[in-house]
Amino acid sequence: MSKGHPKEKLEKYRQLLENKREALLKELGYLEDNSMNSTITESTGDISAYSFHMADQGTDAMEREKAFLFASREGRFLYHLNQALGRIEEGSYGRCEECGELISEERLTAVPHARFCISCKTKEDARKAAKIS
Repeated sequence: MSKGHPKEKLEKYRQLLENKREALLKELGYLEDNSMNSTITESTGDISAYSFHMADQGTDAMEREKAFLFASREGRFLYHLNQALGRIEEGSYGRCEECGELISEERLTAVPHARFCISCKTKEDARKAAKIS
C-alpha cells in the first residue's frame, strides 16, 4: 500500500473541510433562527394570527417543512464533514474505504469528505441503483 497524502495537502483539506463546516453551521443557525423556531405571528409581524387565510397558513407550513428537510439534509452533510475531519486526525483520510488505494487529489478537492475513490464510488452507486429498480 502506498504512503498517504503529504502533510501540506492534508492541512489544505483540513482547512477546506473546516471552512465548509463553519459555513454550514452558520447556515443552519440562520435557518433555525428564521424559519424553524418562528411562529406565524413572528414570521409575518402580524399581531393577530387569526386574521390569516387558510392558504396563508398552508404556505407557512410548507415553508417550515422545506426548512426542516433542508436542515435534515445539511445535518447529514455536517456529519460527513465531521467524519472526514476525524479521518484526518486518525491518519486514514484520503484512502478509499473499499479498496485501500489513495483517493485522487482532484476528487478530494471536489468532494473533500469523500470516503471512496471514483472507481469504488461508481460501483457503490451502481449497486444502489440496482437495489432501487
